[in-house]
Amino acid sequence: MPTKAREYVDFWIENSVHAAEQYGTPGASQNVKELVDRLVDGARGQGITREAMESEVGNLAEYIKAKLGAANQDEKDRRK
Repeated sequence: MPTKAREYVDFWIENSVHAAEQYGTPGASQNVKELVDRLVDGARGQGITREAMESEVGNLAEYIKAKLGAANQDEKDRRK
């Protein structure tokens, strides 16, 4: 059963991490540090600590960077 921290991270990622919108732009147009800060701020409002989230998914910056990369690759593949 997922923890509250894991559920929050999964929900936030699904709603906040998206592929770059500009056609032909390499990589995501979102800043990883800014996304991490937004995730941590939102979680704090839900009583979830950064430590709790990192115990679920590992380093938040690396996790978000990987999710951005996957979103961009999915978008690239979709356009083929």
